[in-house]
Amino acid sequence: MINHLAGPDAQPSRVVLLGRSGFLASHLAIGLTRAGIPSLALGRPDLDLTHPSAIETLSALIEPTDTVVVLAALTPDKGRDVGTLTKNLRMAEHLCAVFERRPCAHVVYVSSDAVYDGRQVPIDEGSSREPVDLYAVMHTTREMMLQSALAARKVPVCVVRPVALFGPGDTHNSYGPNRFVREALDARTITLFGKGEDQRSHVYVEDAARFMLQCLLRRSAGTMNLADDQTFSFLEVAELVRASCPFSTTLVLKERAGSGGTTTRPFSARLLRDAFPRFEFTPMAAAIGAFVAAQIDGRDAEPARQP
Repeated sequence: MINHLAGPDAQPSRVVLLGRSGFLASHLAIGLTRAGIPSLALGRPDLDLTHPSAIETLSALIEPTDTVVVLAALTPDKGRDVGTLTKNLRMAEHLCAVFERRPCAHVVYVSSDAVYDGRQVPIDEGSSREPVDLYAVMHTTREMMLQSALAARKVPVCVVRPVALFGPGDTHNSYGPNRFVREALDARTITLFGKGEDQRSHVYVEDAARFMLQCLLRRSAGTMNLADDQTFSFLEVAELVRASCPFSTTLVLKERAGSGGTTTRPFSARLLRDAFPRFEFTPMAAAIGAFVAAQIDGRDAEPARQP
């Protein structure tokens, strides 16, 4: 369940973004500026959350009326080993110490859909969560650490679990729309595993930033997935990329590693739609088209909105 602690016309006095160089953070920062909401974006050059000195530094910066968005994390492309897990948990430990010293008005923690084991589908907020790798362990543990520390200080927290995001400014080159667009523009090819049968929910990063902004404006509390209930196979995504490119692109099929069969991770967006009934995802074809245009033009592009 999601509780909105502020009306639709409310605005946070200031938003502190932790992890400013991240994919979603950069788009959210633009959205805050456009909305006229004061913000302070902090990254590793400003403070290293893995180091104990960050506790003192961040405690001196946070105001009691601030909303803090936690986007700082070492993502899987930086490593999936024990060392990476330890650094990520150390960040959370130091953040808990900050919030114990310096409570704020609202915290939004950006987690991941990786916390779900996928045994119960369609996946919703109540689906089973038995971590299958260290990245899932990390987000599951950080959620619990922050929720415990913030509950003790009576600070409302919203945990957002997004599926894979795609769009301009991607920093991970993960398999799916981001890699397909990059491959198409660089090599005029798109590589698929198997025949691209696996199905996933994908969210355009501009939609994710708009959704996050709504959570901040409404001072939402609770746990919610950021996922559309429409899934696409990787082949369907690749074909949308091909259709959006102003040149011919070839599909390359690559044999799967191991003996795994086709997988699908459908989501239920019921809770999201109940909490934000006016929120709409950009149609996949329009989002892919805007992404390709942005990459070709070398600048951000706004997708066409349906009436």
